[in-house]
Amino acid sequence: MRPGKRLRVGDQVRFEAGPEAAPGVPRQPVLHASVDSKDDGGEVRLVFDLAGPALDAAVRGIGRMPLPPYIAAKRAEDAQDLTDYQTVYAREEGSVAAPTAGLHFTPELLAELSARGVGQAFVTLHVGAGTFLPVKTDVIADHRMHAEYGEVSAQTAAALNAVRAAGGRIVCVGTTSLRLLESAATPAGEIAPFAGETDIFIRPGYRFRAADALLTNFHLPKSTLLMLVAALAGLDRMRTAYAHAVTNGYRFYSYGDASLWFKPGP
Repeated sequence: MRPGKRLRVGDQVRFEAGPEAAPGVPRQPVLHASVDSKDDGGEVRLVFDLAGPALDAAVRGIGRMPLPPYIAAKRAEDAQDLTDYQTVYAREEGSVAAPTAGLHFTPELLAELSARGVGQAFVTLHVGAGTFLPVKTDVIADHRMHAEYGEVSAQTAAALNAVRAAGGRIVCVGTTSLRLLESAATPAGEIAPFAGETDIFIRPGYRFRAADALLTNFHLPKSTLLMLVAALAGLDRMRTAYAHAVTNGYRFYSYGDASLWFKPGP
């Protein structure tokens, strides 16, 4: 909430739809909430006067699409974003942001991968607003990692374990998928069904248990996402690749280019 300092517990908040409401969605006139609590990190918990489907409809009518700050600062969202900022395999509502590595996939590409023998297993990710937060502490171990909700079904866990047992590799699409699988993995490297929040902070020195490779976008400096890539691929390899990307004009961030990283061999 900004400016959160002006709000106190018990205050009433009134939301009204302005001309910037989501394109193509009927505008909801008014939505009320009360401030239930405030967190030291600036988060504010609101209790709305509606619940369930009625609340969902009101939020769609009043709210705006939560594009990443580096996009929203340059332009307002438009109708095309409803398609562009969404993976083709998304099924469940609840994510604050798209797991942007998945934006590179089309139904045709998924079909071609299947034809080449690349299996596909899906998890549920509810990316949180904290995914955009930079690291502000001088010591990275002092950084408080945001929690995000995810689910790994028993079917997906069994499929991934079977791949690993057969000598195959697990390629995670996106840092959030990787963090979720690492949270679901046992110390021995077996992936178990999982449903809950994880605040795992993967940085150089981390011992990977589930992921063999990672497809991800090029990330912002001083971000936990960049630290995760360095942990998987090695800091020197990451620096070399990013220098190449900058020199050759690769696109960074959510609507940018992709990179494929492998763990170094033994």
